Amino acid sequence: MDDERSQGAAQGRGGGAEGGDRPAGGLAAAKRSVRRDLLDARAALSPDDVRQAAEAITRHALSLPELTGARTLAAYVSVGREPGTRALLDALRARGVRVLLPVLLADDDLDWGVYEGAEQLVRAGRGLLEPAGPRLGPDAVREADAVLLPGLAVDARGMRLGRGGGSYDRVLARLATSAAVPPLIVLLYANEVVAHLPEEAHDHPVHAVVTPDGVRRF
Repeated sequence: MDDERSQGAAQGRGGGAEGGDRPAGGLAAAKRSVRRDLLDARAALSPDDVRQAAEAITRHALSLPELTGARTLAAYVSVGREPGTRALLDALRARGVRVLLPVLLADDDLDWGVYEGAEQLVRAGRGLLEPAGPRLGPDAVREADAVLLPGLAVDARGMRLGRGGGSYDRVLARLATSAAVPPLIVLLYANEVVAHLPEEAHDHPVHAVVTPDGVRRF
């Protein structure tokens, strides 16, 4: 698997199902099965596939009003075969956007630091890249005018399937208690927008998905 977010999926945390009355073990198994299929599809991508998708996603994302007007944005550094974010991070920073990047804590919650350029990223555990500067605390994400989320899929209702580690479940729960929930945007490959995903009570819908094909809102 590519990175920590893949490893979290292998741990099988989280559940969900297409039917709300399926037993919890069946819900978890349903999500694991979907994750395996999606990760297998990503593993089959060539470097050119990944590069071309990242270029298209960057173009579409930079045209989003939610990002055009953002002063502070929470995002992440793509790793492995995730849809690429690095050119997008640099373009946003060049616009003067304050970009917050996650820092994985020992309990799998996320702290945050400011992106100061690729040269200020450091290798962290589980193959991740994190900002080298000061830590701002888990609540710093509440300052974001929009949030870019990693994921494996989103369905027609806007329900997002994550890697299964639970880190972003905590972030989304934290944002849900804010006075105003910022726009939540997932970056995916086109095949990862699906009709229906397994779901359970703690899962949160997103507002939009950006793929190489364009933007879809929910």
